[in-house]
Amino acid sequence: MTELQTTARPRRPRPKAVSLTEAAAARVKDIMARAETPSVGLRVGVKNGGCAGQEYTFAYADAIGPMDEVVEDKGVTILIDPKAILFLIGSEIDFETSTLSSKFVFRNPNQTDACGCGESVTIIPATALED
Repeated sequence: MTELQTTARPRRPRPKAVSLTEAAAARVKDIMARAETPSVGLRVGVKNGGCAGQEYTFAYADAIGPMDEVVEDKGVTILIDPKAILFLIGSEIDFETSTLSSKFVFRNPNQTDACGCGESVTIIPATALED
């Protein structure tokens, strides 16, 4: 019987699940610097709610969970709950300022709809790409 030999094939780099624009990174750094207690990063997620079905969430993260997806982008640590990862893959987070408001904006390729006020969205989970 012959012995099979395998060689480890180098893995291609995994793309970041989410990214930040320069404006969003600067705003997150500013907010984190003003926080009352130190945090390890910004927790980003999705929860059920709103008229379109889902809402994006932000929170200070005081610890990295064992299953969290950790993304480092432009000097900011982003933690993504494993239940939200398929809804957020490929998203870019921006920070926009206008005459009447300033807000974080998601550019999410998995988002299929949004309510009129923009606070609630409909997102479908990302599907696996075939090689």
